[in-house]
Amino acid sequence: MCLAIPLKIIEINGSEAVGEAMGMTRKMRIDFIENPQIGEYVIVHAGFAIERLPLQQAMDDLESWEEIRDAVTHL
Repeated sequence: MCLAIPLKIIEINGSEAVGEAMGMTRKMRIDFIENPQIGEYVIVHAGFAIERLPLQQAMDDLESWEEIRDAVTHL
């Protein structure tokens, strides 16, 4: 099973990009995403963006991750 945080593409340089979520940034390859755009959300697996996400799904997923983070930090 793969658990992934949606990353918002904030920088594109050829077939590489930088994504951001919850204050962290990660480099990724974007070879599998047709015509990727800055501002889009993607799911990343093993360093590759593998799926573009609709904005609402990305927001819902990020909200769930923030709830988990907050619950764990208050243990």
